[in-house]
Amino acid sequence: MAAPGGAAEEARRDSGRRDDSLDTLLSCLPLTPSLSPRKRTTSQSKTEPPLLRTSKRTIYTAGRPPWYNETGTPFKEAFVIGLCGGSASGKTTVANKIIEALDVPWVVLLSMDSFYKVLNKEKQQQAACNEYNFDHPDAFDFDLLISVLRKLKVGKSVKVPVYDFTTHSRRKEWKTVYGANVIVFEGILSFANKELLQLLDMKVFVDTDSDIRLVRRLKRDIMERGRDVVGVIKQYSKFVKPSFEQYIEPTMQAADIVVPRGGENFVALDLIVQHVHSQLEKREITVRAALASAHQGQPLPKTLSVLESTPQVRGMHTIIRNKDTTRDEFIFYSKRLMRLLIEHALSFLPLKPVTVETPQGTVYEGKRFHRQRITGVSILRAGETMEQALTAVCKDIRLGKILIQTNHDTGEPELHYLRLPKEISEDYVILMDSTVSTGAAAMMAVRVLLDHDVQEDKIFLLSLLMAEMGVHSVAYAFPRVRIITTAVDKKVNEEFHIIPGIGNFGDRYFGTDSTAGWYESDGVDC
Repeated sequence: MAAPGGAAEEARRDSGRRDDSLDTLLSCLPLTPSLSPRKRTTSQSKTEPPLLRTSKRTIYTAGRPPWYNETGTPFKEAFVIGLCGGSASGKTTVANKIIEALDVPWVVLLSMDSFYKVLNKEKQQQAACNEYNFDHPDAFDFDLLISVLRKLKVGKSVKVPVYDFTTHSRRKEWKTVYGANVIVFEGILSFANKELLQLLDMKVFVDTDSDIRLVRRLKRDIMERGRDVVGVIKQYSKFVKPSFEQYIEPTMQAADIVVPRGGENFVALDLIVQHVHSQLEKREITVRAALASAHQGQPLPKTLSVLESTPQVRGMHTIIRNKDTTRDEFIFYSKRLMRLLIEHALSFLPLKPVTVETPQGTVYEGKRFHRQRITGVSILRAGETMEQALTAVCKDIRLGKILIQTNHDTGEPELHYLRLPKEISEDYVILMDSTVSTGAAAMMAVRVLLDHDVQEDKIFLLSLLMAEMGVHSVAYAFPRVRIITTAVDKKVNEEFHIIPGIGNFGDRYFGTDSTAGWYESDGVDC
């Protein structure tokens, strides 16, 4: 997107007015490394979920709408804004201003600084003496960067390295980044690689006067990275300035818009934000309406397993479905059903033959779950009620949580929060929700697990009660997910409530009042 003539001209006129003149900045510059705690010593790549933190709790204020269609396939990629510019030109400031002005949920900030190559001892010594060129293309791991950005763009969970500027090395712990509607990618050489350029939907060059950039770099490296004036100026003269002129400045011609004066150029920032909003509007889709009209009259899938309706099971259903049942009885018999459901689900795990010796010295040929972990993931809040039954029968099981709510304006499910255990991709995952009507929340939760590389055939969806519509929706989108429940009801009414159903499970279990617009995931209104 090229900046319109009038707006671009106004943006460039603004560049003549400098709030931080060279003399002013130099006057407050320390000559020795700061003894105070350093503000930023590592690369900054992070997910920005919309939230409001108070002294006592965190409130999630907006959710991520579906990024997949009714078949469960991701249909839209994240919109990637590439920010390029010289060292200390204000790229991070511009990135944060764009994120703030966009005001859209689930924005990821990806910094090129995270992808500096791992240095051997010789190069680390050069870096310590300001003799290593961090502004040269060879200093970056472009293969890893492109791989991470490509996965993030298509909705996958990725691990991003954390680079420590004080030791010139990567930290052992990498950051997990997931859930991008918009990716803001910033770095000095963001436009220097052709394959990388192809991943950028919008290219922005931050153009700042060289004197200002030098003073900002001096101030940053001395105060935040523990370096001295002589070393910083030496590195700037020998590496930074020549690399800018050779590798960075020429890439300005690839930019869709040039932003003089960085984060203070509100005209240019408005242009960027307007364009991103227009692109995001084109990518909106409705999933729940499509689910409601699909798969009618189809036979139930083979991946569905319903607990045998014994007199005992039917008796417990009679109690929890009765609107006059007290809360204590509702909780008691719900827990009994959950325990039976969990035990039934565990029978589908792969078991291998094993021989053991009994205390009497005889041999017993049995079965054992072989060397793979089981992880439980609950869809908040009602799915969390099933965790106790799971932990009672699975020793040392790991637990994760996903918060999904209905947007009352659109009727669509939205992802608000997730916390999954590390290294979940090889686990068998028991996904728990109390009831499933349309399947919209369950589909979103399964999609989240797949984005974290959990294998589809290792996902078990468990629910006390399901509607046929929900069963079909999940099975059609994810045919290898095993669906396990204690009962399936045939109908869903116009409000997407299961008929005859069980009512609002979360409200009956927790003793809270029902709110308009609830559905099967029974998400908490934040």
